[in-house]
Amino acid sequence: MSRYKEFALDWVERHRQQLSDWHQVIWHYAEPAFREYKSSAWYVALLEAEGFTVERGSGGMPTAFCATFTQGQGPLLATYGEYDAVPGNCQAATTRKQPRDGLSRFAPGHTDPHSALGISALGGALAAKATMVEFGLQGSIRFFGEPAEKLRASKPVHAAKGYYDDLDAAISFHPTYMLPLNNTTTWDTHCGIAYAYIYSFTCEEPEQWIAADRYSPIPQNHLAARAPGANDALVHFYTLNESLRRSTLPFTGLWSYNEAILTAGQATADNLPPHLSQIQYLLRCDSIEQAETISQVMDNNAAAAAMATGCRWKKTWVCKSRGGLPNHVMAQATYDNLAAVGAPKWNEEAREIARQIQRNLGLEAMERPFLPATEALIEPQECERQLRLQMPAWQNYLTSDDYPEYTWHCPTVRLLVARPMLSAPPGTVYPDWVSNALGGIRQTIDPMIEVAAKTIAATLVDLLTDEALLAAAKAEFVERTGGGIGGSGWQAPLLPKDFQVPHDFRWPEYIRTARGEEWWIPARADE
Repeated sequence: MSRYKEFALDWVERHRQQLSDWHQVIWHYAEPAFREYKSSAWYVALLEAEGFTVERGSGGMPTAFCATFTQGQGPLLATYGEYDAVPGNCQAATTRKQPRDGLSRFAPGHTDPHSALGISALGGALAAKATMVEFGLQGSIRFFGEPAEKLRASKPVHAAKGYYDDLDAAISFHPTYMLPLNNTTTWDTHCGIAYAYIYSFTCEEPEQWIAADRYSPIPQNHLAARAPGANDALVHFYTLNESLRRSTLPFTGLWSYNEAILTAGQATADNLPPHLSQIQYLLRCDSIEQAETISQVMDNNAAAAAMATGCRWKKTWVCKSRGGLPNHVMAQATYDNLAAVGAPKWNEEAREIARQIQRNLGLEAMERPFLPATEALIEPQECERQLRLQMPAWQNYLTSDDYPEYTWHCPTVRLLVARPMLSAPPGTVYPDWVSNALGGIRQTIDPMIEVAAKTIAATLVDLLTDEALLAAAKAEFVERTGGGIGGSGWQAPLLPKDFQVPHDFRWPEYIRTARGEEWWIPARADE
């Protein structure tokens, strides 16, 4: 191991407590997509204090940023933090199911956890920056703040607006979210296509409804048949989408979509129709052609639902995300660093915390409560082989994330390091709160942060100091794209350069009232 990498790994080792403390800040902020105001401000302040030049609100996204540290001429390397949490997953860092103090259980919590994702990447970037300063290494490190990953919303925007075009290489990190993608790097099968959009239904002329009372000019007449209204339109639309799933695409491969109702009607107990309803869909699939088919079926369903209820409909795009492009040079080099660092290990204190969770669930505590796979490495080629056993031979991608946007602009690696996951007795499935809690308890999440930060730091240092490695990675990128950005095999961003991010919709958020700051769904004593 070179003296540069030894220094970078030692930096992470010496800052373990600081990284742990930083993670607790972001984990407890637990801000949802497009509303990560405290989290992004925290990152910006810290990066500026570390000597980075920071563009706030990059790409027109209020909670995004682009931070760059430069020392002389050299490669421009990128990594990023995510920090959005998921509504409805509020969990304290404890061994029992309970929300964080003073919050509704419907408030957000970190599920993946993106809090640890961001701090791991930050630790790696700062360790590499410290190595540059110590040894006079030439180059630049760019750290992106990527909000709203759960909506796939920021990286397609950054890509479309040219933020990735001058990068020489990038590192994408994510905590393990499924096996066998665990303590490894992605080889060929990257995440796939994601489309997200909002359908708005408005009831603008309820007096024109065919069954309106023509004898009374009072629209609140409680004996009159009122117009169906926007809620009815949304319900009809939702039902049409569900009933026509089998007629949308064949049930082969792994495609799906999920929905979230953003606004529901402003309805009252009066005889008035709800005027506005909004529902957001996020779809995942294997190709742009499939995504376009699903989108067209939904457009037809929206038009039908609007016509049936006397409403109007409008579609607003949230994202269009490409599938990933492999880079074996980057994948192997990063895995080699991961292997040198070693898989995460959970000590007896962490194991006892895990056993306490098992006891609180009425289970027999295990001597080794963590999944054995979390403490083992799997080579990327073997991971790929196991992954392909779950997929049709023709399928190119699996699951979705918006990191593939980087892969079309520079050589990019996808690193996956094990988060704490418990072994389960036969027939047992752990409730969601368990993994959410383990992601916030220092003793259980910190081992992953340390391993990921060290691996990212070592890879950044390699790319800064090993010209042959970076040249090989870039040559593979040029070959796969047919000439690099704009090449014959290159895929351009799916969003237009002037795309306006819909951050001002009614996304779930914390609010400040006379009662103080709280989640928009208040806490109740009987919850």
